[in-house]
Amino acid sequence: MKLVRAGIFSLIAFAVLSHGAVEPWARAILVSGAGGLLVLWTVAVFYAKNDQEISVPPLLYPLLAFTLLIAVQLSFHLTASRFTTAMEFLLLLSMLILVFLSAQVLRTLVDWRSFAWFIMIFAFLVAGLGILQHLTFNGRLYWFREMRYGGIPFGPYVNRNHFAGFAELVLPMTLVPLLLGKVRRERLMIVGILAIIPLSALLLSASRGGIIGFGAELAFLLLVVILRRTAGKNLFVAIAVLGAAFLTVSWLGVNQLLSRFSSLQTLEVQQAKRTSMIQGTWHIFLDHPVSGTGLGTLQQVYPPYETLYDGKIVNHTHNDYLEALAETGAIGGLCCAWFLGTLFVSTLRFLQSDDNSFASTLRLCGSTACWGLLVHSVADFNLHIPANLLLFLLMSLLATAEFPQVAREARSGRRRRGHGKP
Repeated sequence: MKLVRAGIFSLIAFAVLSHGAVEPWARAILVSGAGGLLVLWTVAVFYAKNDQEISVPPLLYPLLAFTLLIAVQLSFHLTASRFTTAMEFLLLLSMLILVFLSAQVLRTLVDWRSFAWFIMIFAFLVAGLGILQHLTFNGRLYWFREMRYGGIPFGPYVNRNHFAGFAELVLPMTLVPLLLGKVRRERLMIVGILAIIPLSALLLSASRGGIIGFGAELAFLLLVVILRRTAGKNLFVAIAVLGAAFLTVSWLGVNQLLSRFSSLQTLEVQQAKRTSMIQGTWHIFLDHPVSGTGLGTLQQVYPPYETLYDGKIVNHTHNDYLEALAETGAIGGLCCAWFLGTLFVSTLRFLQSDDNSFASTLRLCGSTACWGLLVHSVADFNLHIPANLLLFLLMSLLATAEFPQVAREARSGRRRRGHGKP
């Protein structure tokens, strides 16, 4: 199972570094990799000496229902573009496979701890790359790849707002343990640095939606701290990290750095255009209220609904919720509501408990990350970026994860030195 877990981590890294896996070649590798890992896991289970019980997380059911809906769209020609929907179906199927496999290989607290360290280190490296590219930007991705369709890039992402979405998903993995005092003293400096660099990169990206999403995460964490009454010196540690990030941005000279992208600001979608897209997408839903126009077909369907033409192709609405309704109808909306409801109920359940273990802290990391991206998704389409979608689903899985061995240890009253801290 370690090989499957390493494969999942590798696919996460590949998806992010390949510009979010938005291009056909990157999607093909991601889908093929998911299929290959499923075969590898099947063979490993078949030849395993111990009969390991298959884990079916509650979030898998709404995902499966949503996938079946897209299969129905394809089977009964309920899509405006059969090819586009088929490609989206393959991507969705690969996400379903990766969530299922993650539930099999990320079961124990030790497994999720390894995931946490992977995310923290990987986020640090990607953010460092983004800052370095920001300082030495020459108009090309990775300093050599031309951007054919323009963009305002940051790090491996063509759109800085999507890098901000990535940062929202990974930052809680360091900030939450720091805020709740779940980091050992000898590792406090390391985890602090692993938090400062991604946070500085998020601020340097100057994504309004990203900063608002991160602000929502901080508000959520502050509410948790107040309810659990865990404030104290840990709060000062978190404030110190935030202050260090602001000082880093100031030291780098944010005004001079942002001026490098001033010539690209015209590529940003203006508020009037956003309003027009929202209105057009809403009318698409009203005309196709049951099953939508087909997953991924907004670009093909939208032109007749255009009310503010500017010569640019509209491939996303900049509102993940409304776009989901337009493409999958009320049935798809119910599947999404089922997924979010399951996530919300699970989060509320463990927040109401008095569990202060490291397992609870990890679940809070997942919930915080999901909350930040869901807020950001009101004004962007991060959930249509395969890399960010994969991270969101895995953070959702973490937020709803069960750690039965931790519960048994809590009931037996055993306490080990250093238990509950990474």
